[in-house]
Formats: sequence, structure tokens, C-alpha cells
Amino acid sequence: MTTETPVPVARQVPSERVHHGDVVVDEYAWLATKDDPETIGYLKAENAWTESRTAHLADLRTELFEEIRRRTQETDLSVPTRKGGHWYYSRTVEGKQYGVHCRRAVRDGETTPPISPAGAPLEGEEVLLDGNLLAEGHDFFSLGAFDVSPDGRFLAYSTDFSGKERFTLRIKDLTTGELLPDEIPDTFYGTAWAADASVLFYVTVDDAWRPHRVWRHVLGTAAADDVVVHSEDDERFWVGVELTRSERFILIDIASKLTSEVRVIPAGNPTGEPAVIAPRRQGVEYSVEHHGHRFLILHNDGAEDFALAYTSADAPGDWVPLIAHSPGTRLEAVDAFADHLVVTLRANGLTGLRVLPVGGGGGDGHDIAFPELLHTVGLDSNPEYLTGRVRLRYTSLVTPDSVYDYDLVTREMTLLRRRPVLPGPDGREYRPEDYEQHRDWALADDGTKVPISLVCRRDTPRDGSAPCVIYGYGSYEASMDPWFSVGRLSLLDRGVIFAVAHIRGGGELGRSWYEHGKLLAKKNTFTDFVACARHLAKAGWTSSDRLLARGGSAGGLLMGAVANLAPDAFTAIVAQVPFVDALSTILDPSLPLTVTEWEEWGNPLADPEVYAYMKSYTPYENVADRDYPAILAMTSLNDTRVLYHEPAKWIARLRAVAPQGEYLLKTEMEAGHGGPSGRYDAWREEAFVNAWTLDRLGRA
Repeated sequence: MTTETPVPVARQVPSERVHHGDVVVDEYAWLATKDDPETIGYLKAENAWTESRTAHLADLRTELFEEIRRRTQETDLSVPTRKGGHWYYSRTVEGKQYGVHCRRAVRDGETTPPISPAGAPLEGEEVLLDGNLLAEGHDFFSLGAFDVSPDGRFLAYSTDFSGKERFTLRIKDLTTGELLPDEIPDTFYGTAWAADASVLFYVTVDDAWRPHRVWRHVLGTAAADDVVVHSEDDERFWVGVELTRSERFILIDIASKLTSEVRVIPAGNPTGEPAVIAPRRQGVEYSVEHHGHRFLILHNDGAEDFALAYTSADAPGDWVPLIAHSPGTRLEAVDAFADHLVVTLRANGLTGLRVLPVGGGGGDGHDIAFPELLHTVGLDSNPEYLTGRVRLRYTSLVTPDSVYDYDLVTREMTLLRRRPVLPGPDGREYRPEDYEQHRDWALADDGTKVPISLVCRRDTPRDGSAPCVIYGYGSYEASMDPWFSVGRLSLLDRGVIFAVAHIRGGGELGRSWYEHGKLLAKKNTFTDFVACARHLAKAGWTSSDRLLARGGSAGGLLMGAVANLAPDAFTAIVAQVPFVDALSTILDPSLPLTVTEWEEWGNPLADPEVYAYMKSYTPYENVADRDYPAILAMTSLNDTRVLYHEPAKWIARLRAVAPQGEYLLKTEMEAGHGGPSGRYDAWREEAFVNAWTLDRLGRA
């Protein structure tokens, strides 16, 4: 006799919230109490319900997992990167969840990186850190810092075993293989070594998980003796720390969503007082890169899409123009090498790289050309300052991740490695020519043209009969540039189209594209996505009853918003770690990251207009008795960025208010914002999502 799993019903406990005279009753606020056994019981009940409702997909999940596994070269080795007298690389081993970090001495006359096509260890390698050994006995493992000292003697690394993104920092002597007694708990991402490796700088967070302090640690001393180098009291700002590529300066980066400030310490004088490059001015963002006698300044002072300037490294002062502002060409980063600068930029919705010889202006430079119309390119790891070549990483919707070396003088580009895609379980080889990628444009409600990137098999019909997944994000100026996915092949080969909506709030078309999708223009993000969905159906790519939407984090807010805004446009929605109770969160400055987010969403505590605007679009606030698409929400109990209770409350309210719908909640009980930490676990999660996707699209 079997017992059918019951539909979870969350207890309703009315909790009143009053702001600007508006009274809101939240029946599920109690779910925010993480240590309440009833909360954990409810999450487990939802997991059991989700498992029961997807049990019929078990075989398909196994099949999809095997497709990912079989197409992936499980024993693999990255292209080694040279730093000083060593090649540094990581490798994976079949059956192991985590990477192994290694190095090997550079041999006499060796100018090109040693390649191991089968992923075997390089002869003479030195294992610096084995993630599998570190992860033993833990359900979750994440590496925060991995930073080798300039002299190659020490490795600073940090570990997290919960998903909370609070790391324990350790130091390993690479000459002896022994761990130093130094152990620093509760650190954040980011470290920087002094020139002589006697001092290590690191970052810690406050109670709201905001990185706010930079510390100086002297090797061989107790963490209790560490000195605060900078403490940021303005709750809008984050801090970070890094060593310049030249290894001449420690940079302390201080930034809010709108404003930044950089302070520098000579790496040869780590106890020196940090000097300010330029005092913060509200609305002015800048970043710093050291180059010889100057600091390069990438900034938006009177330059919406940013300009490049420089100032003296000895006495920072006025900014001398180097690349003038060009509206529509967004300058995103500058990397300095001894004889060249490389500028990362985007124009016409695509990424690009511009090379500038030292001593010349912008007119003396050149843009690196790439063959595909839709692509993503950027600099890879380039730790060497004295070099005539740079390492690039390139991909597209049909081209697997590719690593190139580019000669800055001859302009010759050498392919070092393209990620292998092995035959699937059916023995079929991956052939890029079997697929095609497209750029289409939707027309938003206000007449704005919104780009869409698509990929599908060449034999996919254009009569509206093909199922489609549309992906979106649209926040923080983050661009969803084309990327290759092995897991996606399982969808494409079953006739599914994959589309990316490059909606406002992202950065695909420059800074103005971001500005018109934030604060009191945030609804453009949601209406743009709906416009893209409607366009795909109207243009014959798919139809609304064959269209599934997917997004995560702020893209999960997007999913919840469009579910309320246009439920008829989609047959199903996947919302991963979704920010669906945004107003409640942004109203509570005690929660992680809230205050730093006010410049992105507005401050509803202080501004009644912001409060009313956010309330009009946040998903949880606007659940109503309507016919929703089927919804799969996924979260993690230890997520510190989007707390687990947001999707938990959302699903509970959906089920209570619109009970005719199909709503599933899956909570990882030992993970953080990024989900499961091991690669095989991550593949299983992707197989779970893809199986549910195919089922909802009629292709299971």
C-alpha cells in the first residue's frame, strides 16, 4: 500500500506591515524564521511534493544527465597560464566533483603552454590544492580565494562548506607543502599580497553580508593582531582589494551602484597609508589600472559610456584624456601590459577587444576581428606584465569555449584549445554546422527595439510549432552575452529553440540600456521581456503554448513579474533563486545587501513614490486569482543573496490564491546562491530542470 504525497499547505499567520500609510498583511512572513522546525518541515514537504510530481521524469533525468556526462571530457586540463617560472592550470578527474589546482616549472626554451589533450597530469606537476580532498566529509564546498604570492612561494586560499559565502582563509607554503598556522575565519572574496609576500590583505563582511573592511595580516602572526586598513561606514558601498598586474600597487576598490573611489598602497610598503586616487563624487564611477609612470582611469565623468584617461602614479591629480567618450561604445575595462593596452568594450550589442600600443592615442589602435556575427570575447587570465601576447576566451551559441593566444604585434591569433564536445550516448558527434544562431529584434511598448539571440537546429521549423525556452535577466547592467552550453544541446536536439532576450536593465546596448531598466523605469525590463515573447510567437519561431521562460536571481524577479503581467504568453516558467519578494526585502535594511541595493531599485523606506512603484510590480505583492503558467521555483537554504523564504512565500501564496495552477518548489538544503557545488551535482540539477522543461513543452 502506498501513501500519496499530500499537497503542502503553509499555515497562514497574518503579519502586518505599514509604510507610508499603506497597510500590508503578509500571511507567510513566518517562513523567514530559518531555525523554526516548522519552516524546515514545510520546505521538506515542498521537496517531497516536487519529487512526487516529477517522479515520472526520473528516467528522462537520468538520460539527460548521461547526455551531459558523456558529452563532457571528464578528465580534462585547462590551458596552462604562465606566471614567472611556472605554468599554472587546473584539471578535473573522471568521477571527481571538484578541480585539482596545479603548476609545473617552465622548461628551458618553452614559450608555448604545454597541452594535455587527454587531460592527463603534466609530467613534473606540483599539486597546489585538490578540491576533492578539501571537500571530503562535506555536502557543500566552495573555494573563495586562490592567490599565489608574487615570488611563487605561498598560496592563500579560502574555503566555504555551507554556501553562506563566508570563507576561512589559510596559507600554504608551496616549498614545503605545509600549512602555516595562520587561519582567518569569516573572510570574503578578494586577497592581495605585498611585494615580498610578508603581508596579505583580505576582506571581511558586516552583519548584512556587505564587504566593508580591508585588513592587513602579517604572515606568522595571529589573526587577532590583524590591522584594519580601511573600514567603509557608508552602507551603500562595498570594498575589495587586489594587486595590480605590475605588482607595484595594492588597490582598495570602494564602490556603490553609482559611485566609486580607489585607494592605493605601494606593494613594497604594505604598512603605508592608502592614498586616494580621486575622492568619491556621487554618480562618478572609475576604476584604476597601473601602467608604468601612470594610473589608467576608466571613468564616466561626463561620459555615459565611459572614457579612458590617465594620471601620474607618483602624484595622482588631473585626468589626462586617452580615449574620448564615444556614445554607443561602452568601455568596460582596460588591461595594461608593458607595451600595450587592451580595452574591453561593447558596441552594437556585442563584446569586443581593442589593442592600443603604448605611446599612441586611440587612432593608433585596432579592434580584433572575429568571424561570427554573434559571439562573446574577453580577456582570460593574463598575469604577466612583460608580455607581447595576451590570452583570449571566445565562445558563441554554437562554438564551444575557445582559448586563444593573440600576438599584440603581429596580430596573429593562435587557437590553443576548444572545449571538446564528445559524442553523446547515441554516438553522434557534435557538429556546429548542424545548428544556426540568429539575431532578431522585438518592438517594445514604447517603440524601443530589443535584441534577441537565438539558437536552434537547422531543421527546426519556423511555423510556430517548435517549442522554445526564452531566458532573461535584465538588472545591474549585467549582459547576457551568447554562451555555449553542453546541457542545452539536449534541448536543441529535441527540437527546442533557445532564445536570450537582451532586455533593458542589462548592459548589452550600453549604459543607457541599463539606466532605462532600473529605479522608476524598472518595468521596462518586464515589458521588454513580454514583447520578446510575443514577437517570437508572431514571427513563427514558436507559439505561446510552446514557450517556457527561465531566469534566476534578479532574473527570477523577472519571471515572477511576467507571470503576473502576461501569464498567457508562456506555458511554463522556471525561476531559480528568484528575487520575488523584492519589496519586503528592500524595506528591511537589516537584511543582507538591502542598503547597497537602494541605488538599483530605489529606497521605498524613504520615498513613497518608490514604494508604490515597487509594490506595483513585485511578484509576491501581485499574486492574484488568475490562470498562471506552470511554475518551478528553485532555491537554496543557505543563500545569502536571495533568501530562501522569498520563493517559499511566493509558492505558498500562489497555491492559496490561484489553486488551479501547478506550482513546485525545490530547495537545496545544503547550498548557497549558486546551487549545488560539485560538477556532477550541478549536472543533475540541470538535468532536473531540462526534464521538467521538456515535459512542459511536450518533448519528454
